Order: sequence, then C-alpha cells, then structure tokens
Amino acid sequence: MTSNPSLGKGTVYLVGAGPGAPGLITLRAVECLARADLVLYDYLANPVVLEHASPSAELVCLGHHSSGRFLSPDEITARMVEGAQSGKTVVRLKGGDPSVFGRGVDEIEALRGAGIPFEIVPGITAGLAVAAYCEIPVTHHDDASAVALIAGQERVGKASSCLDYGVLAEFPGTLIFYMGVRKAAEWSRALIEHGKPAETPVAVVQWCTRARQQMVRCSLATVGEVVERQGLRPPAVFVVGKVVDRAPQLSWFADRPLYATRVLVAGSPGTSEKLRDRLAALGAEVVAQAAIRIADPPDWGPVDAALDRLDQYDWLVFSSANGVDYFFQRLFDRGGDARRLERAKLAVVGSSTAERLAQYHLHADVVPERFNAESLAESLASEAAGKRFLLARASRGRQVLADALGRAGAEVDQIVVYKSEDVEDADPDVSAALSSGEIHWITVTSPAVARSLVRLHGDALRRARFASISPLTTAALAELGFAAAAEASEYTVDGLVDAMLRAGHADG
Repeated sequence: MTSNPSLGKGTVYLVGAGPGAPGLITLRAVECLARADLVLYDYLANPVVLEHASPSAELVCLGHHSSGRFLSPDEITARMVEGAQSGKTVVRLKGGDPSVFGRGVDEIEALRGAGIPFEIVPGITAGLAVAAYCEIPVTHHDDASAVALIAGQERVGKASSCLDYGVLAEFPGTLIFYMGVRKAAEWSRALIEHGKPAETPVAVVQWCTRARQQMVRCSLATVGEVVERQGLRPPAVFVVGKVVDRAPQLSWFADRPLYATRVLVAGSPGTSEKLRDRLAALGAEVVAQAAIRIADPPDWGPVDAALDRLDQYDWLVFSSANGVDYFFQRLFDRGGDARRLERAKLAVVGSSTAERLAQYHLHADVVPERFNAESLAESLASEAAGKRFLLARASRGRQVLADALGRAGAEVDQIVVYKSEDVEDADPDVSAALSSGEIHWITVTSPAVARSLVRLHGDALRRARFASISPLTTAALAELGFAAAAEASEYTVDGLVDAMLRAGHADG
C-alpha cells in the first residue's frame, strides 16, 4: 500500500530483503534500493543486496550480532522519520517479509502519525523458504492442508499471550515457529501438555537459503535438549509436523559442490559479477569486498585526441573488460559509434574481454591462447611492423605489451581510459568474518587486488585459502607472503572456479 504523498517530505519504503540468498530479493525491492538516499538495514539482510543501492546512498546498519550493539525500535523509527522529513527517500530494509514478525505495524503507525508517505514491499519469509531450500513440503495433500506461522517468543512486557497452545496442539497442519530458539523447551513442552504427540517430527533450520544453512531433525520431546546440546542460535525457524519426514536427507540446495562454503570475492563490482554468479550457482555464499575502485581517468584529453584520429590506427587493443566499457562509453558520449572503427582490427587480452567486446556487437580479431600480455604480444608480433596500435588501458599496469610491440616495429600509442585505485577502508563485516574463520576461500583476480586485500586485512587473510586466476597473480601473492591453494589453468572466471573445485576434491 502507498499513503498519500505529502509535499516536501520524502517517502519511506518498508522492504523485505527475503530470507538471505541475494537472488531472492524482489524486482520492486531492487527498484526501491536504487532510488534510496538512506538505507536502514537489519544485519539479517544479506549485505550483497545493498549493491543495488545508489553509490551516493547512506547505508546504516541497525546492529550486528558480532558487535552486540543494536539500535532500539524507537531509535530506528526516529532515524526513519527524520530522514523522510528532511526530504530523503528512505528504505527500511528488513530480513524476510516486513509484515511477518517484523514490527512493521509500529513503524507504519509512526509514519502515518508524521504524515509521511510510505509503501510496503513484501519479501519471501524464512518460514516458507524452508519448503524450497530444505525440501520440506510445508503443505501436503496427506499430511498438512494448512500452515501456521507462530512467534516462539512474544514481546517482553506483553500483558497476555496471544497463543492458545490447546488450539495449536490440535491444528490440522504444519506449525512454523519463529524466534523460538531461546524458548524452545517452553513452547515444545506446552504443545505436548496440550496433547501434541511427543514424537511429532521437528526440523530446526538455521540461516535458511544461506551457505551456513543447516537442518537438524529431532522430535517435539527432544527439541529443547537438541537446541541446548548443539548450541543452535538465531536466526532459525522450527518446522513442526509430519511433513518434516518427507524432506530428503540432502536437499537440492545442500547437494551442490560448494554448499556450506563462504567465498570472499574481491575486486570491483563490475569485474566480480560473473565470478559471484558462478560461485552462487555452485552453492557458495559470496561475501564481497571492494578492493579496487574503478572510475573515470583523471584527464579525458588524451582519450579524446585518440578518438579524433581513430581512422589512423591499424589495431585497437583492449587489456580488460573495463577498458572496453570506458572506451566505448566515451566514444558514444562524444557522438561517435562503432562505424569509427571501420579500419582498425581488434585484439583483446582474454576471453572475458572478448565477451565484453561482443556485447557491443564487435568481434575480436585476435584472442591469445594464454590470457596474458606476453601471449597477446606474441600473437600480434607478426602483424606489428610498420603498423599503428592504440592500447586502451587502466591507469596502472605493466608495460609488457607496449614494449614488445615497439620492439617488433610497431608505432604504439597508449591511452588511460579508466582509473584503477585501491579501496581505502576494509568492510568491517568482512574483517569480522575473516578474523572468526568464517571465510573459506578468497578469490584473487589480479596482482592489484592481491596487494589491496593484504593492505586492507593483513594476517586475518591467513585463516582462508587463496584461489588465484593466473601465475602472475600467484607470484604477487607470494611476494606478499601468501600462498595460493588453487591456481586457474585457464586465466578466466570459469578457470578460477574450476581450480577451486579441483582443490576441494583433492582435499576430500
């Protein structure tokens, strides 16, 4: 629902981020994040979804289990109202669905009282996500024609309970308890005392849809003991009913090669996207650390001058996918298009760069057998003598290609089409995950990323294993005092992931 707009005030979006897997966020939620000036997010919302927010948006975490400091509901509401009253578009990002045990009603009342327009954007709630990710059919034609979502722990100070355990014990379907970890012994005992069979199957599901997801089976009589003995902690939901027995021992989600593996993917968001997608498809949970920031070059003058004389070059060479994007965006911004390249042949350093070139409906004439500057130089050497080459590159990098072409008799011009610089501050959540040993693999896609990572996190990186995309990157890690546990034989995203899989199988 959306309230009536109010002149001079911003809008608040109460958005469900889903149960944890970043791909389960809705398109409407993505739209809201993209337009937000201020995002107030719960720690249960996967940080990866914050990448849908504008780079200029202010991101405020409302508390984290590792810090022990949470903003109170009153403090959260005050920040939300204050932001909207100052004219900002505010996203209040909640794990799951904002209307399912999410205090949404209290926040809506505050917004209505302040005359602030708002919209509620639903999300997938964890109690229903278990049906897909654990293969527990929460409804079943023989066992359960109804589902009840229940608060396992009601609000402190509440005058009386809204729960009737007699009714719940007789409920003809599946019971799903939220916030039930600390009170598991109490609500399970109450159900048994009101007639629910003690042997009723129970599944405790932690971190549903995340790499840390685990499902523990027990009975209603033993659930309190199991929670205590195994040290189970929130976030978790409890599924109570015969449908639990219909779940397989290993769900499709858990039966993937990188299930329960957390991978730190570093670099720039643009270059990391394909890698993250491939890892996620194999069951890994991806943690992102921006190690490299990509931006416009300090001076477009040399680029513009080269664009004005494109018809003088025999070869246009790209050393990265980012270089392709920045080159063509500048060409288009200045009113040009692909017809300006009618004379030049195109060469790229590897298949990923060729794929990016293909997005502009252009085919690379040369892609070297080995994806590095040395191999590209060898591939072009026979074409170099007396020819003019334009190399579109980053602000930092090696001179190998330019020097080799020059020795082969080419006239070489280089233009910096984008700036690559290190990120200055480590992500605190990533630092905490590294220090606690929660990260299993770290992918490194260039020497620059290796150096940036070590500067940001230092010895905390030693608790995880490194996967390197190339021998050059492996050498950079070694210079920094770190060894690669896996190295790609083909210097691509797919090659990097394949190397991780081989290393994992070897360990097994």
